[in-house]
Amino acid sequence: MLKKLIYVAGAAAMLALAVPSFAQPADIHHDRHNIRADRHDMRQDRHAIRQDIRQGNRAGARAQRRDLRHDRRDRNADRRDVHRDSVARARDH
Repeated sequence: MLKKLIYVAGAAAMLALAVPSFAQPADIHHDRHNIRADRHDMRQDRHAIRQDIRQGNRAGARAQRRDLRHDRRDRNADRRDVHRDSVARARDH
């Protein structure tokens, strides 16, 4: 039973490696759109942080900083996706 499972897993792995991954231009476009949206959100968060600090609202500034970190993580993930898709697309052509 274990041998059969190993053979099936090996065959599935070989099949997965044999099929090229096609990065669609729409994926790259979508990721770039998300990067622009994240940049916009980050600008708004920075503005809100400055405003909260001016008004003495420390809790609000803390919440905006948390939002800013979240937006940075999203932007960085989208950048990685664009890079990965670009490399895959160049490799496939």
